[in-house]
Amino acid sequence: MIRLFDFFFSLLGLVFGFPVLLILWVIGFFDTGSPLFRQQRVGRNKKPFTLVKFRTMKKNTASVASHLASADAITPFGHFLRRTKLDELPQLWNVLKGEMSLVGPRPCLFNQEELIAERESRGVLAARPGITGLAQVNDIDMSTPELLAETDQKMLASLSVGAYFKYIFMTVAGRGAGDRVPGKD
Repeated sequence: MIRLFDFFFSLLGLVFGFPVLLILWVIGFFDTGSPLFRQQRVGRNKKPFTLVKFRTMKKNTASVASHLASADAITPFGHFLRRTKLDELPQLWNVLKGEMSLVGPRPCLFNQEELIAERESRGVLAARPGITGLAQVNDIDMSTPELLAETDQKMLASLSVGAYFKYIFMTVAGRGAGDRVPGKD
């Protein structure tokens, strides 16, 4: 049932959100010269997939988790995108393709070995990664791997259709700060 909702809402979001996506892409092009950001992430069952987002950092920024990135790497437009969570919109494509869900554990980088081990020991990696979830709406980010994996496990164990919509609504309503970068909150 959740996959059906994912497919329907991501398709709807991409079709009706196309004008917004186009405007953000154009502004992003003038901001960094390369508005889309692609990065290999850990997917369901540790299968790699290419996550797509709007670029919020300068083009040659090191590929590290947000909490390890330099605040100076974020562009002014990127700061706006992160604050409003609009940088996440292109991930609707990942959801449509079935690589992600709207709700699930945020996909991490392969170099985040501690988080991967914590998630693996709790069965979290058996689920599709998501754009939002319990950890995100409670400001728990990847800087606390054990707490994040524990929260992801708790969310997945109790994920119902009602909880799915609750996390989406909370995210759209502005709950949660998203991935933090030191010195940029």
